[in-house]
Amino acid sequence: MTSQSDATSSSQKNTSFPSGIPGMRRRLKAIFIGSIGNLVEYYDFYAYAAFALYFAKSFFPEGDELAQQLNAAVLFAAGFLARPLGGWIFGHMADRHGRRVSLTVSVALMCVGSLVIAVTPTFSTIGVWAAVILAAARILQGLSLGGEYGTSATYLSEVADAKNRGFYSSFQYVTLIGGQLCAIVVLLVLQGWLLTPLQLRAWGWRIPFAIGGLLAIVAAVMRRSLVETDSYLEVSKHKAAHSKNSLRELMRYPKEVTLVIGLTMGGTAAFYTYTTYMQKFLKLSVHLTDSQTTTVTASSLIFAMLLQPIYGAISDRIGRKWLLIAFGVCGTLFTIPLLTALRATHSAMTAFLLIATAWLIVSAYTSINAVVKAELFPAAVRATGVGLPYALTVSIFGGTAEPIALWFKKLGHESWFYTYLTGCIAVSLLVYVFMRDTKRESLIRE
Repeated sequence: MTSQSDATSSSQKNTSFPSGIPGMRRRLKAIFIGSIGNLVEYYDFYAYAAFALYFAKSFFPEGDELAQQLNAAVLFAAGFLARPLGGWIFGHMADRHGRRVSLTVSVALMCVGSLVIAVTPTFSTIGVWAAVILAAARILQGLSLGGEYGTSATYLSEVADAKNRGFYSSFQYVTLIGGQLCAIVVLLVLQGWLLTPLQLRAWGWRIPFAIGGLLAIVAAVMRRSLVETDSYLEVSKHKAAHSKNSLRELMRYPKEVTLVIGLTMGGTAAFYTYTTYMQKFLKLSVHLTDSQTTTVTASSLIFAMLLQPIYGAISDRIGRKWLLIAFGVCGTLFTIPLLTALRATHSAMTAFLLIATAWLIVSAYTSINAVVKAELFPAAVRATGVGLPYALTVSIFGGTAEPIALWFKKLGHESWFYTYLTGCIAVSLLVYVFMRDTKRESLIRE
């Protein structure tokens, strides 16, 4: 009979990353599979935002378009409210049972949420229960995504080599933004070539959720073959530390938890402003056509994706802190001018250039925020430490960005949202100035 120590030793031999070309190939494969699952999950989650303009009438009573969009945005925010619970559940799973298990289960749960939305009857068929089922599906997706961020950030940071950790971990946001881009591309294809606007509103909006559910199944199968990280394997050797409650263990790091909340606040509000809300902003405030709105949104997301690894590589050379400070300073100074100019234009090209300028600023946060958080915590509590406080902050400041913006617009004071966003970034800037540079004081290998 094989002893437990022999099994552990064998497991380590099968999952470590040797030096040279074989080790590099295994590392790249692990990063690719981890990132692909991330892309699928975020596609599923943000298909809701991309197609809300078409399905809102199917789930809510007849009324003005802004009211229906506001109701849809509230349910979008409801998915965020579930993310802290997901961050805790899947963070604990990753810290106690392995990163691979947590990543696989989270994408499977996303599959369920997407397929439920795809088959839910409309308000005209089952009344208010349509919105109730939609809310339940959004909560399932929120639980999944709450666990996905912390575990994938942990996984990508742990499998990357120290010299290029910022570069490799930046692919989390490449795939995160890529998931949103895929949702927009599906919308563009359906909108421009396959379906009429009437067909999209009647039943076509179900297609992207069915696609997302099927892709999630593929991602779950792929993730079953992920190699486990050395950091987790090392912790799992020590049974005493490994058996502790992850949430109770996290309370030993109040400073780091506070740092995650503070450094996330402004960045997540800005990120969701220029992704999920921007589509509504271009349609309802800039008054672009449906086709122009989709094209500008997709083009700006492609630009944002290209920036992530560039900024990540820069952080490997100059450190994480200076990039975060650059985002904080520029975001505080230029958010109001950029959004004011964007609202005033009626040109699709000008709108793209303004949003691209905003991404030059915001990418200084998005490209490295995952690795910064991972470098704050030791391996035994890393997934929970990254996922839970991040998810809590995103649910408060990220998921609410769109409904707050729409609420200010409904009140007739849309510019108040610009001030609100600037304030969030300014608070995070204070955190960036006084926090340590995690590249130079990383806990990844501890």
